[in-house]
Amino acid sequence: MSDHLATTDHDDHAGHDPADIDRHVRVYIMVFVALMVLTVITVAVSRLHLSVPAAVSVALLVATVKGGLVACYFMHLISEKKLILAVLALTAAFFVVLLALPSLTHSNGFWIPQAEPAHSDDAHK
Repeated sequence: MSDHLATTDHDDHAGHDPADIDRHVRVYIMVFVALMVLTVITVAVSRLHLSVPAAVSVALLVATVKGGLVACYFMHLISEKKLILAVLALTAAFFVVLLALPSLTHSNGFWIPQAEPAHSDDAHK
């Protein structure tokens, strides 16, 4: 009986509707085109000679969109369950916190003690 159920279940998925396959192929082609356009935008922004903070901000924005497209469509996260999405969101939150750490410590962070300048003996005389 279990062999019959497994065979029947497999037969239901064996023949895919050609229209469904065409729709998936169209989606993948559109994502590919979007990734190529975003790559061209990244290269174009690098040629604009923007200030470093602006260039890094644009590059991170474009990279985030590209990463989102890859994760959603090529890694099939767009149709995953809520638990997987929650784990992904937690990972992204930790990533943002790790990116923020250098900016918190860059300008003499309040928890980093300042080193006292060395005094020479000539200054006391």
